[in-house]
Amino acid sequence: MSTSPTGVAGITEDDIAGYLANTPAFFERYAPLLSTVQLVSPHGARAVSLQERQIELLRDRIRGMERKFMELIRAGQDNEALSGRLHRWTCTMLLAREAPAIETALIDGLKNEFLVPQVALRVWGLAPEHQGLVLSQAVSDDAKALATSLTMPYCGLNSGFEAASWFEPGVPVQSMALLPLRVGKTAAQCFGLLALGSPDALRYQSDMGVELLEQIGDIASAALARLLP
Repeated sequence: MSTSPTGVAGITEDDIAGYLANTPAFFERYAPLLSTVQLVSPHGARAVSLQERQIELLRDRIRGMERKFMELIRAGQDNEALSGRLHRWTCTMLLAREAPAIETALIDGLKNEFLVPQVALRVWGLAPEHQGLVLSQAVSDDAKALATSLTMPYCGLNSGFEAASWFEPGVPVQSMALLPLRVGKTAAQCFGLLALGSPDALRYQSDMGVELLEQIGDIASAALARLLP
């Protein structure tokens, strides 16, 4: 006849564990037993008492909570820093009154505040007096259709998009983000496209969060809408 791991037929370790969990008075009746039980410490090949093992478990749990707390603090600091950059960039564009100044504030602000190596911008349907701006250069119907089809920023590898040709020469672009520009988030048509590029193939990935990019697109749209007729 086979025996259970406890060495007693018909009684398993689960049975013993269940009994002890449901009968706390057992340890009151056999209190000296707690000091005689010896366990192996996970922090070294040495025997420790049950009480010492419990203390080690509590310390490990506290250290884990401290690590999570520090991660939350760092995440909060990162979010605060991003919020500050977004605020400064927005204020700079709001202070720009002339069209060339708006264009410069938008592009240079993204490069300086968010360390974006390449930024390009195209806007169509501009008021006639703004046709001489760099952002007013010709855009194909295919690129306009792509912008209109985007319901959220595109992030991924540079797959030969027309927008990649808008970047300054000399800095290779491996990954891109394409932000559609609309007058209001519910507008069907786009009036422009904001392109961000990086030589780092992992900077803009298809599975990354796009909340910040959406905010950048919304703010850029609001600033540039002043240039429309």
